[in-house]
Amino acid sequence: MNLLFGYGYLGKRVAKLWQDEGATVSVVTRSNDRASELTQLGYHAIVADVTQPHTLGNLPKAETVLFTVGFDRTSDTTIADVYSGGMKNVLAALPASVKQFIYISTTGVFGPAGGNWVDENTPPNPQRDGGRASLAAEQQLASHPLGQRSAILRLGGLYGPGRIPYLDALRAGQPIAAPSQGWLNLIHVDDAARITLAADHWLAKQNPTTSPHIFCTTDGHPVVRRNYYREVAQRIAAPEPTFVDPDPASPAAARARSDKRVRNEKMSRTFNLPLAYPTYRKGLEAIL
Repeated sequence: MNLLFGYGYLGKRVAKLWQDEGATVSVVTRSNDRASELTQLGYHAIVADVTQPHTLGNLPKAETVLFTVGFDRTSDTTIADVYSGGMKNVLAALPASVKQFIYISTTGVFGPAGGNWVDENTPPNPQRDGGRASLAAEQQLASHPLGQRSAILRLGGLYGPGRIPYLDALRAGQPIAAPSQGWLNLIHVDDAARITLAADHWLAKQNPTTSPHIFCTTDGHPVVRRNYYREVAQRIAAPEPTFVDPDPASPAAARARSDKRVRNEKMSRTFNLPLAYPTYRKGLEAIL
């Protein structure tokens, strides 16, 4: 039995891969309508909310837990409530049967790097709320006994079918409200799902450690923002992209200030899993 918190863009792909392997998969959702859909897909649906501890009282026995909960910006909760608070609540509610835990974190836990390379040994220094909340969730896991049998995957920017930012703007020849410079660290969603499964299988063979295993999870080929969107524009026969400075208080401006290149050598060496989309060009070619 595998237990999933977060049936979103990445989580649904991991659930399907687990199911294809013959595993029984339980999925936690806040929505009764989504629970009915999950049941029809062959999953065991559990209606609960990670920010509400009293809803987590009847979690099933499971061996592997994946926490990849996204933040709903339309809700009344804060991102800290969902990420670090949700992690704390889930860890407190899990049955003793759980053997390993995987947390989908973010490279946003790193601070500004001036375009330099960072990796698992780089001290975190998040500057945005999402990065701070993700780091706090990592720390919640590290302080729990399950942290000794866990993996933290610090994902770069997820992209894939239906998830290419500014695609409509590029088609319309509109400027992108982001700096043209700065490095993007990406991972195709299908590769991220396969890496998550590889981490699950790898963890099952490891002895307990003093702290979680951390992996920077990107394709290892950072790309300058202008070059990425130039490639997108060429794929859709759109004009050369133009850029305008974003509002200094906007998320786009905050992301740009954390300019960095993320190494993935530890991930590649540990899991020895060739990526289906090792560069953004390969990924965009398949999508567009």
